[in-house]
Amino acid sequence: MEKRKLKELNLLDDFLFNTMVTHPEIGEQFCRILLGMILGRSLGRLEIIAQRTYYGCDTDLHGARLDVCLEETKESGRQGYIYDVEPGLYGRGGAAMVYPRRVRFYHAQIDADSLRSGQDYALLKNVYVIVITPFDPFGLNRMLYTIRRSCEEEPYMYYEDGDRTLFLYTRGTKGDPPEELAQLLHYMEDSTEANAVNEKLRTLHGMVERVKQDRKVAVHYMKIFEREQMLLEEGREEERANTERERAKAERERKRAETAERQVRELEKELEALRKQMLFQNAHDQEN
Repeated sequence: MEKRKLKELNLLDDFLFNTMVTHPEIGEQFCRILLGMILGRSLGRLEIIAQRTYYGCDTDLHGARLDVCLEETKESGRQGYIYDVEPGLYGRGGAAMVYPRRVRFYHAQIDADSLRSGQDYALLKNVYVIVITPFDPFGLNRMLYTIRRSCEEEPYMYYEDGDRTLFLYTRGTKGDPPEELAQLLHYMEDSTEANAVNEKLRTLHGMVERVKQDRKVAVHYMKIFEREQMLLEEGREEERANTERERAKAERERKRAETAERQVRELEKELEALRKQMLFQNAHDQEN
Protein backbone atom coordinates (compact mmCIF):
# COMPACT_ATOMS: atom_id res chain seq x y z
CA MET A 1 0.00 0.00 0.00
CA GLU A 2 1.35 3.41 -0.95
CA LYS A 3 2.04 5.49 2.15
CA ARG A 4 -0.55 8.26 1.91
CA LYS A 5 -2.64 10.02 4.49
CA LEU A 6 -6.37 9.33 4.63
CA LYS A 7 -7.16 12.87 3.51
CA GLU A 8 -5.10 12.28 0.35
CA LEU A 9 -7.12 9.29 -0.84
CA ASN A 10 -9.43 9.51 -3.85
CA LEU A 11 -12.61 7.59 -4.63
CA LEU A 12 -10.68 5.30 -6.97
CA ASP A 13 -8.75 4.04 -3.92
CA ASP A 14 -10.24 0.79 -2.66
CA PHE A 15 -10.19 1.76 1.00
CA LEU A 16 -12.02 5.07 0.62
CA PHE A 17 -14.54 3.75 -1.90
CA ASN A 18 -15.43 0.69 0.16
CA THR A 19 -15.63 2.79 3.31
CA MET A 20 -18.01 5.23 1.62
CA VAL A 21 -20.23 2.40 0.39
CA THR A 22 -20.40 0.57 3.71
CA HIS A 23 -20.86 3.65 5.90
CA PRO A 24 -24.03 2.96 7.93
CA GLU A 25 -25.41 6.49 7.61
CA ILE A 26 -24.49 7.65 4.12
CA GLY A 27 -23.58 4.47 2.18
CA GLU A 28 -26.88 3.96 0.40
CA GLN A 29 -27.32 7.62 -0.52
CA PHE A 30 -23.75 7.74 -1.78
CA CYS A 31 -24.38 4.71 -4.01
CA ARG A 32 -27.66 6.08 -5.37
CA ILE A 33 -26.02 9.36 -6.42
CA LEU A 34 -22.96 7.62 -7.86
CA LEU A 35 -24.90 5.04 -9.87
CA GLY A 36 -27.44 7.65 -10.94
CA MET A 37 -24.67 9.78 -12.45
CA ILE A 38 -23.13 6.77 -14.19
CA LEU A 39 -26.38 5.33 -15.56
CA GLY A 40 -28.13 8.64 -16.21
CA ARG A 41 -31.24 7.76 -14.22
CA SER A 42 -32.48 7.76 -10.65
CA LEU A 43 -32.25 4.70 -8.43
CA GLY A 44 -34.42 3.55 -5.57
CA ARG A 45 -33.59 1.61 -2.44
CA LEU A 46 -30.38 -0.39 -2.60
CA GLU A 47 -29.08 -3.37 -0.67
CA ILE A 48 -25.32 -3.00 -0.33
CA ILE A 49 -22.88 -5.87 -0.06
CA ALA A 50 -19.27 -4.72 0.07
CA GLN A 51 -16.57 -7.13 -1.10
CA ARG A 52 -18.96 -9.94 -1.90
CA THR A 53 -17.07 -13.22 -2.21
CA TYR A 54 -18.01 -16.11 -4.48
CA TYR A 55 -16.07 -19.24 -3.67
CA GLY A 56 -15.25 -21.89 -6.24
CA CYS A 57 -17.42 -25.01 -6.26
CA ASP A 58 -14.37 -27.00 -5.17
CA THR A 59 -10.89 -26.32 -3.82
CA ASP A 60 -9.34 -26.42 -7.29
CA LEU A 61 -11.82 -23.98 -8.85
CA HIS A 62 -11.41 -20.20 -9.02
CA GLY A 63 -13.57 -17.90 -6.91
CA ALA A 64 -14.15 -14.15 -7.18
CA ARG A 65 -14.23 -11.21 -4.81
CA LEU A 66 -16.37 -8.32 -6.01
CA ASP A 67 -15.51 -4.89 -4.62
CA VAL A 68 -19.03 -3.48 -4.29
CA CYS A 69 -22.20 -5.40 -5.09
CA LEU A 70 -25.50 -3.47 -5.08
CA GLU A 71 -28.99 -4.81 -5.58
CA GLU A 72 -32.16 -2.80 -6.03
CA THR A 73 -34.83 -3.91 -3.57
CA LYS A 74 -38.57 -4.43 -4.01
CA GLU A 75 -39.19 -0.94 -2.71
CA SER A 76 -37.09 0.51 -5.55
CA GLY A 77 -39.55 -0.58 -8.21
CA ARG A 78 -36.68 -2.14 -10.19
CA GLN A 79 -36.31 -5.46 -8.43
CA GLY A 80 -33.97 -7.82 -10.21
CA TYR A 81 -31.09 -5.44 -10.99
CA ILE A 82 -27.62 -6.15 -9.59
CA TYR A 83 -24.71 -3.73 -9.95
CA ASP A 84 -21.10 -4.73 -9.37
CA VAL A 85 -18.84 -1.66 -9.18
CA GLU A 86 -15.11 -2.23 -9.58
CA PRO A 87 -13.20 1.05 -9.09
CA GLY A 88 -9.49 1.50 -9.60
CA LEU A 89 -8.74 -1.66 -11.59
CA TYR A 90 -5.26 -0.67 -12.67
CA GLY A 91 -3.59 -2.24 -15.67
CA ARG A 92 -1.38 -1.47 -18.62
CA GLY A 93 -0.30 -3.84 -21.37
CA GLY A 94 -2.76 -6.61 -22.16
CA ALA A 95 -5.73 -4.98 -20.44
CA ALA A 96 -7.90 -5.49 -23.52
CA MET A 97 -7.42 -9.24 -23.08
CA VAL A 98 -7.58 -9.46 -19.27
CA TYR A 99 -10.54 -7.18 -18.53
CA PRO A 100 -13.14 -8.86 -20.78
CA ARG A 101 -12.38 -12.32 -19.43
CA ARG A 102 -12.30 -11.05 -15.88
CA VAL A 103 -15.74 -9.43 -16.10
CA ARG A 104 -17.05 -12.48 -17.97
CA PHE A 105 -16.10 -14.51 -14.90
CA TYR A 106 -17.78 -11.95 -12.61
CA HIS A 107 -21.00 -12.15 -14.62
CA ALA A 108 -20.94 -15.94 -14.43
CA GLN A 109 -20.42 -15.95 -10.67
CA ILE A 110 -23.24 -13.47 -10.05
CA ASP A 111 -25.63 -15.32 -12.38
CA ALA A 112 -24.91 -18.66 -10.74
CA ASP A 113 -25.78 -17.19 -7.33
CA SER A 114 -28.90 -15.23 -8.32
CA LEU A 115 -31.19 -18.03 -9.55
CA ARG A 116 -32.48 -20.55 -7.05
CA SER A 117 -33.18 -24.18 -7.80
CA GLY A 118 -36.52 -24.61 -9.58
CA GLN A 119 -36.85 -20.93 -10.51
CA ASP A 120 -37.68 -19.97 -14.09
CA TYR A 121 -34.90 -18.45 -16.20
CA ALA A 122 -37.12 -15.41 -16.71
CA LEU A 123 -36.35 -14.52 -13.08
CA LEU A 124 -32.61 -14.32 -13.72
CA LYS A 125 -31.57 -10.86 -12.58
CA ASN A 126 -30.16 -8.15 -14.80
CA VAL A 127 -26.47 -7.64 -14.04
CA TYR A 128 -24.34 -4.56 -14.63
CA VAL A 129 -20.61 -4.91 -14.06
CA ILE A 130 -19.10 -1.41 -13.94
CA VAL A 131 -15.32 -1.08 -14.19
CA ILE A 132 -13.81 2.34 -13.45
CA THR A 133 -10.14 2.78 -14.29
CA PRO A 134 -7.62 5.57 -14.94
CA PHE A 135 -6.15 3.46 -17.76
CA ASP A 136 -7.77 3.03 -21.16
CA PRO A 137 -8.69 -0.69 -21.30
CA PHE A 138 -8.98 -0.77 -25.11
CA GLY A 139 -6.81 2.11 -26.25
CA LEU A 140 -9.59 3.94 -28.12
CA ASN A 141 -9.79 6.99 -25.82
CA ARG A 142 -13.45 6.49 -24.97
CA MET A 143 -14.75 7.49 -21.56
CA LEU A 144 -17.54 4.94 -21.83
CA TYR A 145 -17.45 1.49 -23.39
CA THR A 146 -20.86 -0.23 -23.14
CA ILE A 147 -20.65 -3.97 -23.76
CA ARG A 148 -23.65 -6.21 -24.50
CA ARG A 149 -24.19 -9.38 -26.50
CA SER A 150 -25.59 -9.27 -30.04
CA CYS A 151 -26.11 -11.50 -33.07
CA GLU A 152 -23.06 -11.46 -35.34
CA GLU A 153 -25.10 -12.08 -38.50
CA GLU A 154 -27.80 -9.57 -37.56
CA PRO A 155 -26.12 -6.89 -35.40
CA TYR A 156 -29.32 -4.82 -35.19
CA MET A 157 -31.47 -7.76 -34.10
CA TYR A 158 -32.93 -7.26 -30.63
CA TYR A 159 -31.18 -9.61 -28.20
CA GLU A 160 -31.62 -8.95 -24.50
CA ASP A 161 -30.10 -11.30 -21.93
CA GLY A 162 -29.89 -8.79 -19.07
CA ASP A 163 -26.09 -8.53 -19.06
CA ARG A 164 -24.23 -5.22 -19.34
CA THR A 165 -20.62 -4.30 -18.82
CA LEU A 166 -19.58 -0.67 -18.58
CA PHE A 167 -15.90 0.21 -18.84
CA LEU A 168 -15.36 3.78 -17.65
CA TYR A 169 -12.01 5.35 -18.53
CA THR A 170 -11.61 8.46 -16.39
CA ARG A 171 -9.61 10.42 -18.98
CA GLY A 172 -11.39 9.42 -22.17
CA THR A 173 -12.74 12.11 -24.50
CA LYS A 174 -13.89 10.35 -27.68
CA GLY A 175 -17.61 9.95 -28.35
CA ASP A 176 -18.85 13.13 -26.68
CA PRO A 177 -19.41 11.61 -23.19
CA PRO A 178 -22.08 13.17 -20.94
CA GLU A 179 -20.67 16.17 -19.10
CA GLU A 180 -22.00 14.97 -15.73
CA LEU A 181 -20.28 11.59 -16.18
CA ALA A 182 -17.02 13.26 -17.18
CA GLN A 183 -17.19 15.47 -14.09
CA LEU A 184 -17.88 12.46 -11.86
CA LEU A 185 -14.96 10.42 -13.20
CA HIS A 186 -12.61 13.37 -12.92
CA TYR A 187 -13.71 13.83 -9.33
CA MET A 188 -13.26 10.13 -8.54
CA GLU A 189 -9.67 10.26 -9.76
CA ASP A 190 -8.93 13.51 -7.93
CA SER A 191 -11.47 13.87 -5.11
CA THR A 192 -10.91 17.51 -4.13
CA GLU A 193 -13.34 20.31 -3.40
CA ALA A 194 -12.17 22.12 -6.55
CA ASN A 195 -13.38 19.20 -8.68
CA ALA A 196 -16.83 19.06 -7.04
CA VAL A 197 -18.24 21.26 -9.78
CA ASN A 198 -21.95 20.46 -9.63
CA GLU A 199 -24.58 19.99 -6.94
CA LYS A 200 -24.41 16.20 -6.91
CA LEU A 201 -20.63 16.20 -6.67
CA ARG A 202 -20.73 18.75 -3.87
CA THR A 203 -23.08 16.40 -2.02
CA LEU A 204 -20.68 13.50 -2.63
CA HIS A 205 -17.71 15.61 -1.56
CA GLY A 206 -19.46 16.50 1.69
CA MET A 207 -19.90 12.77 2.36
CA VAL A 208 -16.25 12.10 1.46
CA GLU A 209 -15.03 14.80 3.85
CA ARG A 210 -17.29 13.48 6.58
CA VAL A 211 -15.83 9.99 6.22
CA LYS A 212 -12.25 11.25 6.05
CA GLN A 213 -12.75 13.15 9.31
CA ASP A 214 -14.27 10.15 11.08
CA ARG A 215 -11.80 9.07 13.77
CA LYS A 216 -12.92 5.44 13.60
CA VAL A 217 -12.23 5.40 9.87
CA ALA A 218 -8.80 6.93 10.45
CA VAL A 219 -7.94 4.28 13.05
CA HIS A 220 -9.15 1.51 10.72
CA TYR A 221 -7.07 2.93 7.88
CA MET A 222 -3.98 3.03 10.11
CA LYS A 223 -4.52 -0.58 11.16
CA ILE A 224 -4.90 -1.70 7.56
CA PHE A 225 -1.78 0.22 6.56
CA GLU A 226 0.18 -1.26 9.48
CA ARG A 227 -1.04 -4.74 8.53
CA GLU A 228 -0.02 -4.18 4.92
CA GLN A 229 3.39 -2.99 6.10
CA MET A 230 3.72 -6.03 8.35
CA LEU A 231 2.79 -8.38 5.51
CA LEU A 232 5.19 -6.52 3.23
CA GLU A 233 7.99 -6.85 5.79
CA GLU A 234 7.17 -10.52 6.27
CA GLY A 235 7.36 -10.90 2.51
CA ARG A 236 10.71 -9.16 2.50
CA GLU A 237 11.96 -11.39 5.31
CA GLU A 238 10.79 -14.46 3.42
CA GLU A 239 12.45 -13.14 0.29
CA ARG A 240 15.67 -12.54 2.21
CA ALA A 241 15.45 -16.03 3.71
CA ASN A 242 14.87 -17.50 0.25
CA THR A 243 17.82 -15.51 -1.05
CA GLU A 244 20.01 -16.80 1.77
CA ARG A 245 18.86 -20.36 1.10
CA GLU A 246 19.59 -19.97 -2.59
CA ARG A 247 22.96 -18.41 -1.79
CA ALA A 248 23.81 -21.25 0.60
CA LYS A 249 22.66 -23.79 -1.99
CA ALA A 250 24.79 -22.10 -4.65
CA GLU A 251 27.77 -22.12 -2.27
CA ARG A 252 27.31 -25.82 -1.59
CA GLU A 253 27.08 -26.48 -5.31
CA ARG A 254 30.22 -24.42 -5.89
CA LYS A 255 32.14 -26.34 -3.24
CA ARG A 256 30.93 -29.65 -4.65
CA ALA A 257 32.02 -28.55 -8.11
CA GLU A 258 35.43 -27.48 -6.79
CA THR A 259 35.84 -30.80 -4.96
CA ALA A 260 34.86 -32.74 -8.06
CA GLU A 261 37.25 -30.68 -10.17
CA ARG A 262 40.08 -31.24 -7.69
CA GLN A 263 39.38 -34.96 -7.67
CA VAL A 264 39.46 -35.03 -11.47
CA ARG A 265 42.81 -33.21 -11.49
CA GLU A 266 44.23 -35.64 -8.93
CA LEU A 267 42.93 -38.58 -10.94
CA GLU A 268 44.48 -37.15 -14.10
CA LYS A 269 47.81 -36.83 -12.26
CA GLU A 270 47.59 -40.41 -11.07
CA LEU A 271 46.77 -41.61 -14.61
CA GLU A 272 49.68 -39.60 -16.03
CA ALA A 273 52.04 -41.09 -13.44
CA LEU A 274 50.73 -44.56 -14.22
CA ARG A 275 51.18 -43.95 -17.96
CA LYS A 276 54.78 -42.82 -17.43
CA GLN A 277 55.47 -45.85 -15.21
CA MET A 278 54.09 -48.18 -17.86
CA LEU A 279 56.20 -46.52 -20.59
CA PHE A 280 59.27 -46.83 -18.41
CA GLN A 281 58.51 -50.48 -17.67
CA ASN A 282 57.97 -51.23 -21.39
CA ALA A 283 61.29 -49.56 -22.30
CA HIS A 284 63.04 -51.51 -19.53
CA ASP A 285 61.55 -54.80 -20.73
CA GLN A 286 62.68 -54.14 -24.34
CA GLU A 287 66.28 -53.49 -23.20
CA ASN A 288 66.35 -56.84 -21.41
